[in-house]
Amino acid sequence: MFDTILIANRGEIACRVMETAQALGVRCVAVYSDADAGAKHVAMADLAVHVGGSLPADSYLRGDAIIQAALDTGAQAVHPGYGFLSENPAFVEAVEAAGLTFIGPSARAIRAMGLKDAAKALMVEAGVPVVPGYHGADQDDARLADEADKIGYPVMIKAVAGGGGKGMRLVEHSRDFSDALESARSEARKAFGNADVLVEKFVTQPRHIEVQVFGDRTRAVHLFERDCSLQRRHQKVIEEAPAPGMTPRMREAMGQAAVRAAEAIGYAGAGTVEFIVDGSGGLRPDGFFFMEMNTRLQVEHPVTELITGVDLVEWQLRVASGEPLPAGQDDLKITGHAFEARLYAEDVPKGFLPATGTLTHLTFARGARADSGVRAGDTISPFYDPMIAKLIVHGPNRAVALSRLRSALAGTQVAGTVTNLGFLGALAGHDGFGRGEVDTGLIARDIDALTVAPVAGPRHVAAAGMAALGLCDAQAETGFTLWQPLRRQVAMLWQGEEVVAHVMVEGPDRQHWQIGEDTVVAHRVGEVWHLDGQAAPPVAVAGLVITVFDAYGLVFDVIDPLDRAGGASGDGNLIEAPMPGLVKSVHTQAGQAVKAGDRLAVLEAMKMEHALLAARDGVVAEILAAPGDQVEAGAALVRLEPAGADAAEAAQ
Repeated sequence: MFDTILIANRGEIACRVMETAQALGVRCVAVYSDADAGAKHVAMADLAVHVGGSLPADSYLRGDAIIQAALDTGAQAVHPGYGFLSENPAFVEAVEAAGLTFIGPSARAIRAMGLKDAAKALMVEAGVPVVPGYHGADQDDARLADEADKIGYPVMIKAVAGGGGKGMRLVEHSRDFSDALESARSEARKAFGNADVLVEKFVTQPRHIEVQVFGDRTRAVHLFERDCSLQRRHQKVIEEAPAPGMTPRMREAMGQAAVRAAEAIGYAGAGTVEFIVDGSGGLRPDGFFFMEMNTRLQVEHPVTELITGVDLVEWQLRVASGEPLPAGQDDLKITGHAFEARLYAEDVPKGFLPATGTLTHLTFARGARADSGVRAGDTISPFYDPMIAKLIVHGPNRAVALSRLRSALAGTQVAGTVTNLGFLGALAGHDGFGRGEVDTGLIARDIDALTVAPVAGPRHVAAAGMAALGLCDAQAETGFTLWQPLRRQVAMLWQGEEVVAHVMVEGPDRQHWQIGEDTVVAHRVGEVWHLDGQAAPPVAVAGLVITVFDAYGLVFDVIDPLDRAGGASGDGNLIEAPMPGLVKSVHTQAGQAVKAGDRLAVLEAMKMEHALLAARDGVVAEILAAPGDQVEAGAALVRLEPAGADAAEAAQ
């Protein structure tokens, strides 16, 4: 076993590799970019080396810098993770030329599976079924159109060097083939520098089922299948293992085909053989076809680990260090069912656009495995994949595992950026998915139902209002007096619309909230607040942003009265406290000339500091409060001379 390895990656997968390696007593070296100087994987590592700028091309794709970092730190091996250089045969050769071990397959194996057309020709030789299609070198437009006619529509055009859905076009009629071909080639040329394509029969009601394989260069085993059919634009969203509806005969046939594929190229390490499955007539041994092989660890590998009890990263380290396969095929069994959901920072209403932001709050539900490369306080940057975490659950059967997935999603709390958490929750609750009726078109068919905007009810508004006014803390000063209840209000924005909540505080344990025509009674039992008899949802406060953790996260923006009123009464002469608070400081004096927007005082309220600004040019006539004064809402703090006064003359 190695004593030191370098992980040539970042984020979640770098952390995942370190967890296993360090548990085995192996020292881990991290590499990082400018943007990742304070990242979680850097903090976890035994050593960390800076390799360049924030852009991947300036850091994580700099193979020479990464290899030098390995040599400088005494690492014997390099683990590539996934993405970046993980399937780059030239990098593998450079690692080995430097006297280091690459924890993964050989450069020859990666090249063999790197181009879809060559890989499919190799699979035909190995007896692995492939989708009917044209994978030839003749890329003439007329030849490709003729082959499409022979195959029969619908067909799929695919970039031979493709991945991630780029360079792919579905064509349903011959009249559309020419335009689709031009579009696919253009995208492929830009993404991969290779415009060559292949043409295949499009499988109706397709399912995406892949098989985890593991080899030691002489033999291989499979660790059963994963169903990855829940996809958006060819990107996986939720994966599970084993596949719903899988039969023993189908599993045996797919597993043997995957092992033949791995052994045909002398495969070493973890890999995935992906198949397209015709789900129109149920799963049957003659209804699956080879798509491609991923010559690395997959993002969704945890579901395989949970149903087999195998740590795939440990296997990678052991085999790369020279050990044979840790287990034979007969030693591997399936126990229970597992799901993985990919939690991303992305704006679902805006077409799932990647989002950025600082994670002001991040916690995961108990009982779920959360593989994450970020922590509360970390920033989702624009330079890398916006994954926040992978949420993985296991149960004795599919129904229990799915119930646990729903609970894990409902119990995950994220604030500071928009996410796809609600979308994942809708998917997990989808009736068809619950019955195991999955195919790659499910999300596209039901996208409207899966992206319905959340609704904030009176309880949510009351919870946000309590947080905004500092009334949640059991020890908080409520302002309760013996002679009358305290009446206060707070204005907030919910999805761009203003909502005003009024509260009457009857004592330290009871509040009445009025939101429009709705009334919500808040009552504290012990340390827990209840709203209309139900436990109040958790909240997180970050400045003027309140996140209520219900319905996968509801975000309210508190309207600062100072922004709205400028801190002045109607004619701009009197600067008033917009809410109860402590006068923190005063920044002017009587007789001083001021300009509109000048800071006159600072009020500490709602656990934040608010600057009170002059609403107009003028001269300060009188200071009506001093630092340290506790004032009520509406209290006069600063008075300006009437607007008609000559400011310059008054200042003298």
